[in-house]
Amino acid sequence: MHARTAAPSNRPVRAVLLIMGMLAALLAAALPAAGTAQAAVPDRWGFAYLDNATPPPGYVPDPSRQWGSWVSPSANPVRVDQLGLGSYVVHFPQIGGPGGIAHVTAVNSAAHWCQLAGWQPAGSGEDVYVNCYLPSGAPDNSTFTVLYTSSSGAPATPTGSYGYVYSDSSGTVLTQYNSTGAVNTVSKGSTGIWKAWLPGLGLSGYAGNLQVTAVDAQQGAHCKVSDWAPGSTGQTVVVACYDASNAPYDAKWTLSYSYLRAVHGPAFPPRSFGYLWYNGSLPPLTNYNSHGATNTLGGSGAPFVVTMPSVAVPSDTAQTTAYGSGPGYCGLYAPWARPGGAVQLYVNCFGPGGTPVKAPFFTAYTSAF
Repeated sequence: MHARTAAPSNRPVRAVLLIMGMLAALLAAALPAAGTAQAAVPDRWGFAYLDNATPPPGYVPDPSRQWGSWVSPSANPVRVDQLGLGSYVVHFPQIGGPGGIAHVTAVNSAAHWCQLAGWQPAGSGEDVYVNCYLPSGAPDNSTFTVLYTSSSGAPATPTGSYGYVYSDSSGTVLTQYNSTGAVNTVSKGSTGIWKAWLPGLGLSGYAGNLQVTAVDAQQGAHCKVSDWAPGSTGQTVVVACYDASNAPYDAKWTLSYSYLRAVHGPAFPPRSFGYLWYNGSLPPLTNYNSHGATNTLGGSGAPFVVTMPSVAVPSDTAQTTAYGSGPGYCGLYAPWARPGGAVQLYVNCFGPGGTPVKAPFFTAYTSAF
């Protein structure tokens, strides 16, 4: 189809205009488009919030909480199919390819966790499989947020740092990325324990944000950041995973680290993002707001209320990960609110048996823009 094609003419002025138009098109093709010059990291990404725990076939989740790097996300949305009780596949269009990682967080006022069963290209898209569970380990329907992202090469902007790891249960790295170009590694400890090394990232003190998600297609498992040791040459992160009986368990898992970057890798854009780590206090450099405001923590822990002023820009997403020893896990109590341009994230954490507890956690929010 050729739009606005004029009939041939011998008029010199039209010939000149045609040549000028061709030159303009060539020049536009040679220059990077506005807003994409910093899109080298990530290469491909998408996120969504499944707001219906029993979606009909081909369900389009909340449009204000989904977006991605493909062409026209608003006209070509994410879709979700339910495969069985507590089992879902999220279809991200046009971003299929090798590698990458995913994260998922349950959004439920009752004790649930959601984990990844895996992800793979499907035609031109990327399918991410999500399973959700009750504290007993029985599958159960739940709403959730899900994020897929893949990065390669050096970032177009040097701001901050970013990296990720996807490890199998033996500690073999299946896919990884490090914005410094270094290679992330994993060493296996005792059952359910791994040590990830992210060289060159972050600062020598606590700075940035971590997210971890279990990957297991066979049974319920939840993973967390058990310990974190920043250093002048990189970040050491201890990952711990547990089964539904709260016993240490060897699962696959994904880990991402971001400092002055959004949870899926980019710096600016997006222009609106933030993160917070609560470990009994709020270490300053782990509490970041891209608009320079101060994030705050309120609530009793059932749930906590994390307020990030000035950053609320739909479409947007959030992830949460538990921190510390023991088999507890965290999620979002409800979808985030956007009062007066702020974002409010409602974080709830649970101990053995699904008892609500006031426990440490990481949480991260990002807009698409």
